[in-house]
Amino acid sequence: MPATAIYVLVAVPVVGALCGIVYSLFTLWCAVSFRSQKAESPSAKFAPPISILKPLCGMDPHAYESLRSHCVQDYPVFEIIFGVADPGDKIIPAAQQLASEFPAVPIRIVHCPQRLGSNLKVSNLIQMLPSARYEYLLINDSDIKVPADYLRRVVAPMESASVGMVTCLYRGVAGHSIGSKLESLGIASDFIPGVLCAKRLDGGIRFGLGSTLAVSRRSLDRIGGLPPLADFLADDYQLGHRISEAGLRVELADCLVDHYLPEYSFSAFLQHQLRWARAIRTSRPGGYVGMVFTFVIPWSLLTVLIMPAATWAWLLFASAVLLRYAVSFATEARVLRGRGFEDFWLLPFRDAIAAGIWIMCYMGRQVIWRGKRFDLINGKLREI
Repeated sequence: MPATAIYVLVAVPVVGALCGIVYSLFTLWCAVSFRSQKAESPSAKFAPPISILKPLCGMDPHAYESLRSHCVQDYPVFEIIFGVADPGDKIIPAAQQLASEFPAVPIRIVHCPQRLGSNLKVSNLIQMLPSARYEYLLINDSDIKVPADYLRRVVAPMESASVGMVTCLYRGVAGHSIGSKLESLGIASDFIPGVLCAKRLDGGIRFGLGSTLAVSRRSLDRIGGLPPLADFLADDYQLGHRISEAGLRVELADCLVDHYLPEYSFSAFLQHQLRWARAIRTSRPGGYVGMVFTFVIPWSLLTVLIMPAATWAWLLFASAVLLRYAVSFATEARVLRGRGFEDFWLLPFRDAIAAGIWIMCYMGRQVIWRGKRFDLINGKLREI
């Protein structure tokens, strides 16, 4: 093999590992410098009535417990609107039971018979919105469990007229399957650090997270409402991005919520990761390309495999592993308040999978969502 080829063969993974180390140091700083959650109580002065919109489709893990947590909010005036496309949906009895259990909370179930786009969640929301009575709206997924002061903490930043949306970080609560544990680990060790990194680099949040999307009707009107999002896969990203582009701020709420994860099989986990990756690629193509430089363990491992006799290669690998674990533990301790340390032995395996998913993302444009296959074109879903 020519000397130039050997040099390139060694240089590429070394450069990748060094870039990953720089990224890991930066995300470690982001996690360590993250302000402690619940440092102070939210202001009681600003607590406008709010409509909670919950689009439902099937029974998610811990669905009743998650939905019930929205009914016991320490908040003066709120209503809950559940939206279902199928009048025979299995989640409906749970919603009806909540309405009986909490007669003081206005709870309505809205049938959403029309299909107004490829994204059925947004289609439901469009049909639910006319039933909402209040200026302020909160949208989140049915598998999200929230603390009792959730509404107060989410609404508080919206007292400023410059804030167009409030979103929220979340913990992935894993089930017992390996796929569920890997998904939770990815949220804690990769996704949340990535959000904090983007917040630092962009000077603020410029997207939304599906765990919490709190907006005013004024903000929605400014971006043309929900209908323009009806075909997008990453509707949460699009909503936050468009509000940011309209000149309004997107803020992170001073609270965390729990996201209950399904008992993914390994193949279902890979399928979900690929859908997530293709959603990110179409939403932030430049940022997705840059993710190749974040795979510090795969790059450093490749360096060792190419140069197994080189002491410096093993030192590079050891440094990469230590830094990767430092970022994960700092995120758990400082941001997510340390609830998921038991599965961190899976981290190198999960990172190897993430590198493979990054490559696979460029090998097609199809995604599978709730059992249906779609082409993903410019961020929009087209059912096959």
